[in-house]
Amino acid sequence: MTLCVAQQAVQRCFPVVRRSLTQGAALAQALGTAGVQDEVHVATTRPFTEIPSTGNNGWINLLRFWKGDTLQKLHLHMDDSFRKLGPIYREKIGSKEMVNVFLPEDVEAIFHSEDVYPRRMQIALWIAHRDSRKRCYGVFLKDGPAWREDRLVLNKEVMSVGAVNKFLPLLDEVSCDFVAHLAQRIERGGLGGSLKMDLYPELFRFTMESSCNVLFGERLGLLSTLTPDSKKFISSIERMFETTLSLMFIPPQLLQFLSIRQWKEQLACWDEIFNHGKFDLRVLDFYRKLHNNVASSTDRKYAGVLAELLEQAKLPVENIIASIIEMMVGGVDTTAVPLHMALFELARNPDIQELVRKQVQAAWEKTGGNAAETLKATPLLRAIIKEILRLYPVGVVIQRIPSKDLVLQNYHIPAGTLVQVSLFSLGRSPQVFSQPLHFQPGRWEKPQLDCSGSHSPFKFLTFGFGSRQCLGRRIAETEMQLFLLHMLKNFRLEVQSKEEIKFRYSLILLPEKVPHITFKLLSAN
Repeated sequence: MTLCVAQQAVQRCFPVVRRSLTQGAALAQALGTAGVQDEVHVATTRPFTEIPSTGNNGWINLLRFWKGDTLQKLHLHMDDSFRKLGPIYREKIGSKEMVNVFLPEDVEAIFHSEDVYPRRMQIALWIAHRDSRKRCYGVFLKDGPAWREDRLVLNKEVMSVGAVNKFLPLLDEVSCDFVAHLAQRIERGGLGGSLKMDLYPELFRFTMESSCNVLFGERLGLLSTLTPDSKKFISSIERMFETTLSLMFIPPQLLQFLSIRQWKEQLACWDEIFNHGKFDLRVLDFYRKLHNNVASSTDRKYAGVLAELLEQAKLPVENIIASIIEMMVGGVDTTAVPLHMALFELARNPDIQELVRKQVQAAWEKTGGNAAETLKATPLLRAIIKEILRLYPVGVVIQRIPSKDLVLQNYHIPAGTLVQVSLFSLGRSPQVFSQPLHFQPGRWEKPQLDCSGSHSPFKFLTFGFGSRQCLGRRIAETEMQLFLLHMLKNFRLEVQSKEEIKFRYSLILLPEKVPHITFKLLSAN
């Protein structure tokens, strides 16, 4: 049977199929997988049970994960499994069975299988907390029509071009202040206009200050001091992620019955996160201003996402609060880590650093110091963010539960199967990127071709894809670009160490240790 006839047969059997079966031989051969010849003759799609597997006993697998450090090295475990088993494999952990892939063509097939209500695996621990505290689910935890209704309203306030134009000045204000504080610190304690330091703790303050300024239209004053409440909030986020990872494959009912310590910590961390927002006071303050005709003034200053949503009254207040909480949690670690890695890579790649600095300085002068217009004229800033998130993705996987049967790597995937896309393996695969371990922002300035020579829009997936991509994407991208813009305008970055950074997985990917970076004031040169 010819390949064309085989493709037609598969398409008649299943409603959604992988679009390019012809790439299978080259990809599998490059990965070193067995059972695929140079000339592929596909007669029928292979059954789900024939997908290579790491073992069918999920509880033994879970014990193995717990006994070693596999959970903390999940990104490396998945990458190693792809090398051993090929570009698709099954894995069962506890009672959950999933299919893991990483190639862009498979992501495209998953995307085309989605309906108007895309689904991913729910984090039962978080749902159990909301239920036990009688709190609403945010948009992250919702599915179906309830998810879509909230998401469409929220998109307008945080994802649209108009929304970016409104909150960009708030982010720029914090970035400028951060640079000013760092410059003062260098002038006070630096030697010859330079200072070697670990900026990681400072970046937590910056990202928290930035996200709260956008969400609440309110500065917390964290750039100069970190209050005990803020320290407790950040610690609660980190511990919440850690306990989620260790407990996420155990039913919450069992955790509650056994009264496990980590489960109690999980609840306490979420309670602290909700309490930190002081939402009741914020909502009451807004309605007080509205009653006094301050908040509804046509010439009023933009007051942040929360105020905008409350004024529109298109969603219940409890729905708004639940989604704001999720965005606040996602706005701390998830931007602090990429920014730290961006500074490190620019420091150890001085030629790239100088190239993007010249582009920034030229655009800044041309636009008269307009930050928004400067970002539009500096494509290398966007490229740096994409390259950093390719090499160091914050999340290890993107999850989807297809509503239709589909075919991935010529295997039948039944509707309702949890499918995971490994971002770490995608970003570091030589089958997807040339010289994948090299920091090369320039690769994003031209169309990215896959191994067959065709362009794929599914290579940059850090923020997800489709209508269920990360809700805070535009806030995060704008925040990171503005930060780098002002840092490169004011400082030269240097680092002595060339060692590769090791990471641990704690629901997000965190560096174990990053060498100290030397910051030199350009004005001192």
